[in-house]
Amino acid sequence: MQNLLERMRDRVLSHFAGSQMATPIPRVSVAISRGVGDPENTMCGPGICLVLQGTKQLVIGNQALQQDAGRSFASLVELPATRCLFETASREPYVAVGLTVDAVLLGELLADLPPSSPHSEPSSFSMADGTPELLQAWSQHLALVDAPDDIAALARPRERELLYRLLQSGHGGVLRQFVWEEGGLAQIRKAVTWMRGHFDQSVPIGALAEMAAMSVPSFNRHFKAATATSPLQYQKALRLQAARQLLFKGNDVTRAAQAVGYESVSQFSREYARRFNCSPKQDALRMREERVEPPVPMI
Repeated sequence: MQNLLERMRDRVLSHFAGSQMATPIPRVSVAISRGVGDPENTMCGPGICLVLQGTKQLVIGNQALQQDAGRSFASLVELPATRCLFETASREPYVAVGLTVDAVLLGELLADLPPSSPHSEPSSFSMADGTPELLQAWSQHLALVDAPDDIAALARPRERELLYRLLQSGHGGVLRQFVWEEGGLAQIRKAVTWMRGHFDQSVPIGALAEMAAMSVPSFNRHFKAATATSPLQYQKALRLQAARQLLFKGNDVTRAAQAVGYESVSQFSREYARRFNCSPKQDALRMREERVEPPVPMI
């Protein structure tokens, strides 16, 4: 298995130099990080991330997770998380590859497999060790960066094989939730999707609960179980992450605050500093000087 990880790592490093970027392969991205990173609040997922080299530490709610090389993380919904990336002991960079799940392709694959019932209390995220079969599927799919002319013909069948191997791993329960339309997590996903598209608006908890076909207490309970946070805190995380992107792109603090739904710039600045450990102005200046874009979710 180590040979497969090293092969994928070398392929990523030979083709990509930036910190986080998309690849020519649909829905596949890579991440490269050098040095010991400070813990950073971000939004993680949805999708799957495989670490090829180095270590990633995640804190989601009250759960601390460590992802070493060969381990993959899957998330059903976008999750507020604290993330820290580390090089290896010999100062080689952190390298990872990510996959955004194609629900249509996954649904077609599941239709060809024996039916499976949802777990009584499925989780919205999972961590799994790589098997030789799973890592081989990852490697074959990523190898298409060496043959871009083959992507149109081979990417879809290779992605299907990768999804099949992921379904056989410890991510099977989470992945099936991407296409199941019933159950608590499926209902929460509907509410989360609405919130991601309307984070600059006030959060109507009653309307969200109705959207999820739940009572307000039940909705709050299921929402926290799925995202490790409350609806209001989730909205705040979405707003602040979006504001950080706007600041990186050159917007001033007032414009960024108003664009994501804050009426009070001072409240925005307090909450921003609490989440990112520096003021919006200081953070924007640092990102522009170092040309460090806010992290891409998932990897």
